[in-house]
Amino acid sequence: MSVIVVKFGGTSLANPRLIMSAARKVARIKKQNDVIVVVSAMGSTTDRLFKMSHQISPRPNARELDMLLTAGERISVALLSMALDNLKLKAVSYTGSQVGIITDDQHTEARILEIRGRRITKALAENMIPVVCGFQGVSIKKEITTLGRGGSDTTALAISAAFNARKCIIYTDVDGIYTEDPRVFKGVKKIDRISYEEMLELSSRGAQVLHPRASGIAARFQIPVEVRSSFSNKKGTLITSINELEKPRPRAITHSSSLYLIGLPGVPKHPRFLSQMVTALTNGGVHLKFFFHGITEAKRCDLSFITPLEEKNLVRGIIKKLTGRLGIKRIKEFDDIGLVSIIGQGIGSDNDVLANVFNTLSKKHIHIEAVTTSELSINIFLHKKNLKPAIKALLEKFHLKN
Repeated sequence: MSVIVVKFGGTSLANPRLIMSAARKVARIKKQNDVIVVVSAMGSTTDRLFKMSHQISPRPNARELDMLLTAGERISVALLSMALDNLKLKAVSYTGSQVGIITDDQHTEARILEIRGRRITKALAENMIPVVCGFQGVSIKKEITTLGRGGSDTTALAISAAFNARKCIIYTDVDGIYTEDPRVFKGVKKIDRISYEEMLELSSRGAQVLHPRASGIAARFQIPVEVRSSFSNKKGTLITSINELEKPRPRAITHSSSLYLIGLPGVPKHPRFLSQMVTALTNGGVHLKFFFHGITEAKRCDLSFITPLEEKNLVRGIIKKLTGRLGIKRIKEFDDIGLVSIIGQGIGSDNDVLANVFNTLSKKHIHIEAVTTSELSINIFLHKKNLKPAIKALLEKFHLKN
């Protein structure tokens, strides 16, 4: 039989009733397919454990933090296996290390190197349902590791690739992928089908439905992914290959409301200066969303960086170390920056779409701080107060609301 990988998020397993409901969903799929199940920790277990660790230590040791956080998934796999057994289905629970999810040695943000999966293969051969801990693995140094936020999605898609799965089903707390977050923007449309490339761009720009690393694996190995609700039987959204001949159009909008802008006015316009700044920031672990130094004939320019707001203190610390050596005299900071990303195949190079974006926001008197484009997106940086008005106007303009 073909293999289907099923992943349940934490909200889908928040209590015993929901765990039994998840087991019944697996049972229905098992009638016609081999099934591998990947699970997250129940409800907000991971958040509670993380908070507890910081009550003990403001900076927990990364190795011990991984050891702590992986406990949540072990609870989930055991309970779901018990639920399947209660339905007269043979199931067996495994940690990430038990099934050979081998990672690098980067604690709290590990990357999967390979999946050996011998125990999964054996369980499937014996007509059993392997129930696997998401979010975790074991390093090449034989240490327990975690894959970072959204790591269970990554586990599910990596296992799908390793076992050539026919499909991966992601059960979550929404009915599928929408043109914006339905919990924030009422009346947005559910998308029936979306391409791998569009989903990867959507994930990378802040959409919470599927982790970017998982989207990347799906795209690379061409694994069909269905995102659907644990709480209803409604049809979800299928992520797959789509070759459309029609004119490029926006398919969805996503946003981020927690960005930080630091500006350095009047710095020397010299390639070595920019190189040292960018190298120091990236080597320090900063995730640069955008940087710009202006185009001018003058010997000095204004240099700006946009990063995640949570990295504000990290950025300030790095730049302050460079101020004396590089002659930085002033620093301007803004921690009220937001990002609106419009996603769709080919829209970044479509003049009509770009003109409509600017005209729509201009009519609403919304000032744009910076813009970047790619073949799949138009990304607009603006002050946070303009975030919701901008999104509402763009949803209306591009008919992304019911």
